[in-house]
Amino acid sequence: MHIPVLQKEVLEFLSPKADENFIDATIGGGGHAFEILKHTAPNGKLLGIDVNLAAIEDLKEKIKNEEIKNRLILICGNFSNLQNIVRDFNFNSVRGVLADLGFSSGEIETSGRGFSFLRDEPLDMRYGKNELTAEKIINNWSDQDLTKIFREYGEERFADKIAAAIVRDRKTKRIETTFELVRIIRQSTPYFYHRRRLHPATKVFQALRIAVNDELNNLNKFLPQVLDVLVSGGRLAIISFHSLEDRIVKNFLKEKKREGLIEILTKKVTRPRHEEIAQNPRARSAKLRAAIKI
Repeated sequence: MHIPVLQKEVLEFLSPKADENFIDATIGGGGHAFEILKHTAPNGKLLGIDVNLAAIEDLKEKIKNEEIKNRLILICGNFSNLQNIVRDFNFNSVRGVLADLGFSSGEIETSGRGFSFLRDEPLDMRYGKNELTAEKIINNWSDQDLTKIFREYGEERFADKIAAAIVRDRKTKRIETTFELVRIIRQSTPYFYHRRRLHPATKVFQALRIAVNDELNNLNKFLPQVLDVLVSGGRLAIISFHSLEDRIVKNFLKEKKREGLIEILTKKVTRPRHEEIAQNPRARSAKLRAAIKI
């Protein structure tokens, strides 16, 4: 069961009220969305978007309440196409937009797409149906390009050594599974690196997931569209899980504040409380930033 992070704080910043319309641009398991719908009854609607078709289908199966069904519009799509989706479904008077940039534990546990280095699965890592996979990156990209994404997207200190080892090993046999990649990462990094709390493959897997799904470019496309779909006084809340995403969100909000388009509600980034992290350890890296459109 996916546990939504920073739920109390999200509701405080978005401040949903009766009959208002909201967008959850990365609806996932629907945890945030269902809470928002409770606050916007009886007539408020929510447009839920997710690039993962399985997540959308699971939500459709989950919803038994007819009143909720009538107020929830579910769309399989990428939030980078937000304006087109809003226009196509004539979804107007948007009072708030939420984007939780994490991916649900269900995607790790049951997708079979190689998101986790703890399971032996094909190197896929796609959220949707794009052609690029982690396996194609690992086996086809140059030493320099692999080093670049490991360093920039994963902030991996041994990026060059891991990339060189991948290029060397794939000459003998194509690298096709998560465990094959983990073995290479372990063999190309020093012993002390294996004894830390963080698994030695964490950053490389993060970098591959970001590259496969073009996550940072999609976020850069999404953010300006939010201000276009929000009504004056509408609110935006973004939850990120690593520094690259948070930096993009932070810089966007600063720029729009300078332009006089928004007021920033989170003077400092909002993080989960100790109690929440104790109940849901995956929440520990979550960062929430919020703003209101002027």
